[in-house]
Amino acid sequence: MEGVKIDRKINIKGLVCPYTFVKSKLAVEAMEVGEVLEILLDYEEASRSIPKSMEDHGQKVLKVEKVSDTDWIIQVRKEKD
Repeated sequence: MEGVKIDRKINIKGLVCPYTFVKSKLAVEAMEVGEVLEILLDYEEASRSIPKSMEDHGQKVLKVEKVSDTDWIIQVRKEKD
């Protein structure tokens, strides 16, 4: 889906669970409903666990994309506080 406006980006490369989710959750909490967070990470397990956790917390996962041999991008839209 092209044309998504990214309101905030975080780079959590080098971190592993649970720190990957904690950082992502804190970033979402600091945003307004409707804003989009882009997360850059290099921990494969987090590329699966972050989207699941975000959806469990009522947020909308827009994209999970492997962008290189080591890196993923996840885009999350804040749906609720």
